[in-house]
Parts: sequence; structure tokens; C-alpha cells
Amino acid sequence: MIQRIQTLYLLLIFLGMLLLCFFPIATFIGGNEEFEISLWSIHSTDNPEIPVVKTLHMGILWVLATLLPLVNIFLFKRRWLQLRLCLVEIVLLLGMQIYIAFYIFNARNVIAEFTVSSMKYSPVDVIPIIGIILAILAFRGIVRDQALIKSLNRIR
Repeated sequence: MIQRIQTLYLLLIFLGMLLLCFFPIATFIGGNEEFEISLWSIHSTDNPEIPVVKTLHMGILWVLATLLPLVNIFLFKRRWLQLRLCLVEIVLLLGMQIYIAFYIFNARNVIAEFTVSSMKYSPVDVIPIIGIILAILAFRGIVRDQALIKSLNRIR
């Protein structure tokens, strides 16, 4: 289970997605106000408990995209299911990246009566893209395992 390279790829996806929970995705500065985008809301940095806009759908995608690689690690005996779950993970991570891009580039429209003078990006913005690359590598590793098992069955 742990010896396989795709297990390490899936574990790296899990750990990377956990980082999204601890850091803001982006910070918008306009005048004397600052707003942060997090997984669950867009909120003012002065009062983070009160959300300006809730981003619940992005948070739900994050939960699914974080737990799926962890579940996928323990399905090592069911390689066809692992392949399908890798494809689902790629779609979830792509959805996360689309939501992140949507909120970053449409901050003026999402937050009413707020003019953005500057933006601070966070390094965690690219974690879903890195996760997609790692999921593709895990997919390739599972395909190689499947081909190896098929070749060994042919020898018997």
C-alpha cells in the first residue's frame, strides 16, 4: 500500500488541500477596508466572524477534494475504483480552481460598493493545480499497476 508511488501522490494531494484550510486564498485592499477570501466566506479582516459573502459551495468542494485522496489510498485492492476516483478528484480540483479564479477576478462584483485598489495573492492559490498534476500522476501509477497485474495473470 505505502510502497506504491501513487499512494505518495494521493497523500501529497491530501496534505496540500489541508493547507487551504489554514491560509486565506486572497486579500483585497480598497481604501481603508480589507477583505479576505477563505474557503467558507469572504469577510472583512477587521471582523472575520461576520461573512460578507458566504462561499459554502467552495468549502463543500474542498471537503470532498480533501477526503477523496485519503479514501482512495485505502482502496488499493480495487484498482478500477481507484482509477475512477482519481478522475473524480481531478474534476473536484478543477472545480476548486474555477471557484478560486471566479472569486479573485470578480471581487468587485461580489462585494457590493467596494473598490479594489490592490490584491495580495496567496501561494495556496495554486494548490488545486498542483493537486491535478499529482492526481494525473497517481492515475498513471494505478494504470501501470493494473497492467503489471494483467501481465502476471497472463503468465499463469
